[in-house]
Amino acid sequence: MRLAQLSIRRLAMTAAIVIAAPGIAALPALGAGSRHAGPGARAAAARRRSTGSPNAGGHSSPGAGGPSSTGVGGASGGAPLLTGGLSPVPAAGATPAVPAPAGAVPPPPGRHARGRWLSGVTITQYWPAPESWFVGRLVSAPGLTGRHRIDWLYSAQGVSMQGAGIGLDGRLYHIQALGRGGWVTSRGLATSSLDGWAAGPPYWRAGNFWRGRGRSVTFPLAAGGWSDGRGHGYVPLRGIRFAAGPALPLSYWRSLAVDPSVIPLGSRVYVPAYRDDGYGGWFVAQDTGGAIGGRHIDVYRPPPPTPLDPGGYLTGARIFVIAPHRGH
Repeated sequence: MRLAQLSIRRLAMTAAIVIAAPGIAALPALGAGSRHAGPGARAAAARRRSTGSPNAGGHSSPGAGGPSSTGVGGASGGAPLLTGGLSPVPAAGATPAVPAPAGAVPPPPGRHARGRWLSGVTITQYWPAPESWFVGRLVSAPGLTGRHRIDWLYSAQGVSMQGAGIGLDGRLYHIQALGRGGWVTSRGLATSSLDGWAAGPPYWRAGNFWRGRGRSVTFPLAAGGWSDGRGHGYVPLRGIRFAAGPALPLSYWRSLAVDPSVIPLGSRVYVPAYRDDGYGGWFVAQDTGGAIGGRHIDVYRPPPPTPLDPGGYLTGARIFVIAPHRGH
């Protein structure tokens, strides 16, 4: 991830990893992503990006040899392919998920458009993690003046993985410095995307937690008690820092995270599956992710209504890429 540009989200995933430990509510679906994984697409996205495992819930194919889609529905982030693509479609009477752009919707690329088609592309979605989805006790955090839920700050579902989140106050926050150490599993074992998370899926940063049962990760809950047995030994994490505001000027349904070696940053990207999104399916490649590699793009979108919504996931897609003009 481009640390200098503070695109630090999802250290190695797109959307968030499934956290399945006692005392933890269902947290954001990664994926992370996440980027970027979470209940569904994000846990999948973790492995997809790093990569790749199938989305929980399986795939449905609209046709032989065609792209497949999972977990996509309504205003929560993507209409089923049967309705014409992944474009967000609001439920009856709901506010449109995507604001109508000012002026005419740009058309698809013409026959002689400057650019190239890429096939076999995987499309996922990521979003800033809502603090309201988390269950940990409020704690102070380096760089922030207020107090925030500990699992929102340091778990693999939260800001440390997604890179950004929406606080209980409705403001955006992001991780400014990663600090030392990587990730640990729920059992407290070091794990890394470099070997495909061989020790187990990431659960927490490698610090700012307590040791619980059998040296597992545990943390204090807002409602009282602990997530996995009373904590005994605190493990610090040095150098991590958060900041208020967004890390990058991203726009919902307009920004993409990409692998810059495949799609240069600043490229305009046409995604036919999103052609009815109110913007004609056009995006700008603005973000990166440590586990987004190859022909994989991640659509930045608002958080879904609940953490159980996995977001959209499409494989075998075609996209059109117009690289930014480089002056000589």
